[in-house]
Amino acid sequence: MRAVIARGDGTVDVVEAAAPMLVHDTDAVVRVTTTAICGTDLGLLREPGRLTRGTILGHEFVGVVHAVGAAVRHVRPGTRVVASDYTACGSCWWCRTGAHWHCPERLFFGTGEAFGPTLSGAQAEFVRVPFADVALSELPDTIGDRDAVFLGDLVPTAWAALERAGLRAGETVVICGGGPVGQVASLVAQAVGSGPVVVTEPDPGRRDAAASLGAVAVAPADAVDVVRAMTGGRGADVVIDGVGGARGLDAALDLVRPRGRISSVGVPHTNLWEARVRDAFVREITVAFAVGDAIRDRDAFTPLVAAGLLTPSVIVSGTGTLAEARLLYERAAAMAELKAVIEL
Repeated sequence: MRAVIARGDGTVDVVEAAAPMLVHDTDAVVRVTTTAICGTDLGLLREPGRLTRGTILGHEFVGVVHAVGAAVRHVRPGTRVVASDYTACGSCWWCRTGAHWHCPERLFFGTGEAFGPTLSGAQAEFVRVPFADVALSELPDTIGDRDAVFLGDLVPTAWAALERAGLRAGETVVICGGGPVGQVASLVAQAVGSGPVVVTEPDPGRRDAAASLGAVAVAPADAVDVVRAMTGGRGADVVIDGVGGARGLDAALDLVRPRGRISSVGVPHTNLWEARVRDAFVREITVAFAVGDAIRDRDAFTPLVAAGLLTPSVIVSGTGTLAEARLLYERAAAMAELKAVIEL
């Protein structure tokens, strides 16, 4: 089969690779129909030595079940499915409490050993899915592939960020970062009844995209003044950090009101943050971190997409075939695409 691999030098290639086979009786093999390039893919490629040569990339995907193990009960060959971006056993204490990210058997598609043991990714013609009954979800016919591909990572990430922040109807939300995560977080916030949504983003094209999708789009240098003017000087009720690390969190502290809540879902690429803890204490700021969990939350957000109340595919800016994946990666890395999708 054809697959997109990391070359070990920060770039990708499309090569012939061995097709996956069932390993455990809880596995499924899925024929991929649509997959997407994620900022996590780009970030890992940028880090020297993070991905070994030959790693098959990709963790956002839609497809059709090709084969299942003897213990799989809820999906059958021919079922159209979307997958969570990582797998979990579904039966341990963490899974039973809705914390699938902390499952000791968690495997993250296509990210090498960055988040645990390796599992081949889905930017390929076929992919093996462990714990298929947990990771896979059957798709209604009303949701097309370009919307469905975001139900495994981007939408659940945005959902988890807003839920962790305790968003209440009518509250003012600021989102730091107008990349795919930030744009989808803006859409989700609006869909669930937030007040005004402000997206801060340095790139003019991405600000234009945010504005076209219903947000107030501002450059980071102007964000504090704009948010204070909108809120009577208080600051935002909720700030979502879609950037990650010190840059996003410092910006969030400047924008949030006293007793406001910050929720960070941007993947940090450094280990330390020198927080202004005295200021945060005096203002009683809540700072939380969240990882999306499609397994836990998909029954909450999928109906919004099925009903047309949430249309994540509006952020797609470029599409191509598997053979064109290298060009799509180059364009995504250069920020020439907001979100690139590979259609097989």
